[in-house]
Amino acid sequence: MSDLDQGAAGNGSQTPPAAPTGQPPLTVHSQYVRDLSFENPNAPASLANQKEAPKIEVKLDVGARRLQEQIYELLLKIDLTAKHGDQTAFVMELEYGALCTVDPTLENEAVQKLLMIEGARTVFPFARRVIADVTRDGGFPPVLINTIDFTRLYEQRRQAAGAAEA
Repeated sequence: MSDLDQGAAGNGSQTPPAAPTGQPPLTVHSQYVRDLSFENPNAPASLANQKEAPKIEVKLDVGARRLQEQIYELLLKIDLTAKHGDQTAFVMELEYGALCTVDPTLENEAVQKLLMIEGARTVFPFARRVIADVTRDGGFPPVLINTIDFTRLYEQRRQAAGAAEA
């Protein structure tokens, strides 16, 4: 009986780990702003009316696409809409990308999970800084988006996809 068979039988031995490839499972090679839009449609009135902080709605989407065998583009799409009452203070749209290499020994589902969770978690602070800088440069206090639980976001997307298939 081999070690693998014994591990499956539950006698206490474990399945040996896969041989390491010598590289991390995810490498981010570069990060970039793919698209950026900031609109202050009611300036200068919206800047003069800053007695209270605007109500900000944030929408976030994470996507990834394969460019070559092990190279992927990870894309965070973040939309912000800020309002004072029913008047729009500003609208911002950011597509923040990263060029990543993924360990070739990973299965497709593991690649998707790695990119959507760990990849997004890695590049998010940089996208957050772009948002803070642009909103500040637009005349408003910098918007600092709270930390995002990308694991929960990934699980929600999987559940929604599963419900759509059923």
